[in-house]
Amino acid sequence: MQTESVSFRGTPCIRLQTEGATALVSLHGAQVLSWRLADGRERLFLSERAVFDGNTAIRGGIPVIFPQFGERGLLRKHGFARNRSWTFAGVEGGQAVLALSGDGSDAGWPHPFLARLRIGLPGERLQVALEIGNTGTTPFAFTAALHSYLRVDDIAHAAIEGLQGCDFEDSVNGDTLHRQHDYEVTFDGETDRIYNDVVAPLALLDGAHRLDIEQDGFGDVVVWNPGEHLCARIADLASDEWRRFACVEAGQVLQPVVLGPGERWSGVQRLG
Repeated sequence: MQTESVSFRGTPCIRLQTEGATALVSLHGAQVLSWRLADGRERLFLSERAVFDGNTAIRGGIPVIFPQFGERGLLRKHGFARNRSWTFAGVEGGQAVLALSGDGSDAGWPHPFLARLRIGLPGERLQVALEIGNTGTTPFAFTAALHSYLRVDDIAHAAIEGLQGCDFEDSVNGDTLHRQHDYEVTFDGETDRIYNDVVAPLALLDGAHRLDIEQDGFGDVVVWNPGEHLCARIADLASDEWRRFACVEAGQVLQPVVLGPGERWSGVQRLG
């Protein structure tokens, strides 16, 4: 893998390149912003209104959610990892590694930790692995996700396969519990679901295109699209951009991870 330091919209980034693929990773949030194969087609969605000010979470790509998913805790929504500057730690085993650490001095998160994000481009796939280590002397609990914005030509013709038989929490309808009976998950208006105990590989179908999705370590899958009405209220999304992405997120949300001193956890999502 070849790496190059570049700037994108004024934000420091690392460009990754292999014979068959390229990816762009922002040091702000350790966020994969772009992934293209040899055919040149972009696989990830990045909003035309995404903010690149070094403080705001970037709308699109693959935001890293840690140590809190959503508003399920006392921290800001989706935690702090996506809002902080990570360090590029080099290439290990053909994967680019970015790191973020804390010494426990943060009043909102008084737990020493080390987070590492490993990004690989094996063959025609994108592999993103999140590793969390407890470097302190007391246990802590966290939730996490890779909030992948996957580009589609038209959400009206997109569908997700592989979730049939899974139970899910429907955030749009008061966090009520349901079971997925239909073979495909399709999008009709705002969609915000957390599927648990997902073990089967998934696939995102988008017209003539198909993207296979696998995960290990993460127990949940979050499916999200704001739909037209919510999109109109989100400042960093253009009014019609809800049509052009489906979020299929590898997550550990419903059952937090508890790490004792010196313990580590990892979860990975593979796209391709």
